[in-house]
Amino acid sequence: MGRRPFIAGNWKMNTELGTALELLRGVREAYKGLTDRDVMVAPPFPFLMAAKEELRGSNVILAAQNMHHLPKGPYTGEVSYPMLLSLGVSHVILGHSERREHFKEEDGVINLKVKAALENDLVPILCVGEKLKEREKGLTLEVIGNQLRNGLLHLETRIKDPDSIIIAYEPVWAIGTGKTATPVQAQEVHRFIRDLLGELLGTLAAEGIRILYGGSVTPENIDQLMAEPDIDGALVGGASLELEKFKRIMYFQKGK
Repeated sequence: MGRRPFIAGNWKMNTELGTALELLRGVREAYKGLTDRDVMVAPPFPFLMAAKEELRGSNVILAAQNMHHLPKGPYTGEVSYPMLLSLGVSHVILGHSERREHFKEEDGVINLKVKAALENDLVPILCVGEKLKEREKGLTLEVIGNQLRNGLLHLETRIKDPDSIIIAYEPVWAIGTGKTATPVQAQEVHRFIRDLLGELLGTLAAEGIRILYGGSVTPENIDQLMAEPDIDGALVGGASLELEKFKRIMYFQKGK
């Protein structure tokens, strides 16, 4: 099954309004000539309204970096899915390793968020990944399997359309460190994820769901990563903040 490549930029807690708008303009212009792949940006929450206006008329996908699983309530500092929907957001990153580590988000909370996204026409980008010690102990597939099963718990019947969810494999030891899983290492985990999705959701859904790689993605390694059969795109951190680097990633050529 042909899966449409997906390149996503996660800006994290970076930029201020002026630089954010400049970067958005650059991405919008760079994407005009691309018709065979999707491009997404996830700016910080305060800039989503401005981003919506800046991207108006383009096909660049606007995403949020997180959300609460409830529609409203006394949760100071949180952002709900109705708020995101009112801003034209269509995708949301959930379970990112930084949320798991720094904000102590556990699988159960992430599962609630994925459920809320699926039920409210938001596409969740569910992130899974192992720490360095877990990889060194040979626990990579066990950790990934548990995170995926728990993140999708009781949601099997809600994922009928492969485009309704995206999975991102982000080895924690490679995020922001300059270290990158080799294409072979990444492909091994992506194949495992797709096989597990087949067990959980059925073969047809599993073959259609896009699985992204995230972890020090650069212009230098994107082509080799995208040449692997089960790597469908990239969740890009630091390189998405530099327009020329992100453009080169957007313009990837498989196996170059």
